[in-house]
Amino acid sequence: MACGNIRRNFPGTAVEPSHMDRRRFLAGSLAASGAALFSPSASPSGFTAAGGGREVRLSVRPHLPGNPIAADFTGLSYESSQLSDPTFFSPANMALAAFHSRLGAAGVLRIGGNTSEFSIWSPGSAAVQPRPQALGPDTGRHPPPRRPITPLAVRNLRGFLDRSGWRLIYGLNMGTGSAETAADEAAYVAKVMGEKLVAFQLCNEPDLFHRNGLRGPGYGYPQFAAEWRRYFRTVRQRVPDAPFAGPDTARNDEWLARFAREQRHDVAFLSQHYYAEGPPADPSMTLERLLGSDATLGAELESAAAARRSTGLPFRMTETNSCYGGGKPGVSDTFASALWAADLMYRLAQAGATGVNFHGGGYGWYTPVAGTADSGFVARPIYYGMLLFAAAGAGRLVMTELDGVTDGSLTAFGLKSRDGALKAVVLNRNLDADVTLAVDAPGLRMTSVMRLLAPRPDDRTDVTFGGSVVGNDGAWMPAVTQTLPARQGVVTLRMPRASGALLTLT
Repeated sequence: MACGNIRRNFPGTAVEPSHMDRRRFLAGSLAASGAALFSPSASPSGFTAAGGGREVRLSVRPHLPGNPIAADFTGLSYESSQLSDPTFFSPANMALAAFHSRLGAAGVLRIGGNTSEFSIWSPGSAAVQPRPQALGPDTGRHPPPRRPITPLAVRNLRGFLDRSGWRLIYGLNMGTGSAETAADEAAYVAKVMGEKLVAFQLCNEPDLFHRNGLRGPGYGYPQFAAEWRRYFRTVRQRVPDAPFAGPDTARNDEWLARFAREQRHDVAFLSQHYYAEGPPADPSMTLERLLGSDATLGAELESAAAARRSTGLPFRMTETNSCYGGGKPGVSDTFASALWAADLMYRLAQAGATGVNFHGGGYGWYTPVAGTADSGFVARPIYYGMLLFAAAGAGRLVMTELDGVTDGSLTAFGLKSRDGALKAVVLNRNLDADVTLAVDAPGLRMTSVMRLLAPRPDDRTDVTFGGSVVGNDGAWMPAVTQTLPARQGVVTLRMPRASGALLTLT
């Protein structure tokens, strides 16, 4: 292996229900053939390789620690309009709560999106019971309908958070509402949520207000900042201890930096959005592009890091997914999105972010959890990437080195978990090349492996992690875990093209 091809990963500084039978069959088949999945001479399910592919050495360095990963790093994001159905986020929706808690016992639910600027606080409509509905991500192509949010919806949301163990980021309506109404809504939400409230966000993507018709063409940062302060002061008069975050921009590093400087004493953390691709109608928005490198992500993370260094404010990516505009079929709903999501989560942690919220809802193309309480819920492929992150757990990143890598399609992230276990997450995002991976770490005796797999990168249903699928009640248990012995302090395994793995090193 050429010494010039070393990539050091510095850890930072501080299915629709009808597919379930097929997926259960796949999980059973994987469990029955677990030895074949990890045999050096056998090909993992759905993949072929010639001689195991290129050789790469992964060195995990626990003595070089980096940024922490907190227990509440993982989050999901839904449109505010979903609260117009008070039965969706409800303690009675036990399956959905289980899908959330499966991703972490202390995650963060964000309510916001485009429809937060069109939702109406309706305190006098407690008796209204609209028909149950699951609303997907807003596409942004036209103004969404104005939907009511009632006290019943807020109380049920609190019950849902109690059941899942998660906390809340709550979006208010600065786009079409009034500061006084926002203060009324915030007062009720703060009273009901108590310690469950992480922060209020006053708006959603205000840097696009001049493009989506919410403000005139001359609307820029000075106008936004003045408006934000007016809403902030009005809410704080009603709720003196109300926590805030912002600016929740679509992706505007200049606004983020200015907001951080000017509002650093009045916000708990900074927030911004990121989408890897878009628009979905563009034929160049492919899964190959999704799995490739994205320079805009690096620029956004550096901007956030600079704001954090200058102000001391944490940064959270409060809305993200594969392709803006509601996602793209054949890309956002495929196994490729699972690999992309897991990689993004670790890149964010490595850059010092405190968390991430993947946007979704209903049967949206990129939603992590699809369905309704009546028809049942199902984990989409992207959920499995988040599940891998959850299985690795909270802890502190450690340095990794990849020797023999000539591009960025293979990534590895080291982690020392809270219980002291040393782990590594390896993601082969290359669609054409398998890898033979030689893993070393101080005192390494053996490695247990759980695989993130699908028959094809564009597969939409037959995704497994640990040889198992997530049930429609949110239950998951690994069925295939292999223990590989070290030889002279090195464990060798194969990473098929378009696959991921969680390694526990002992």
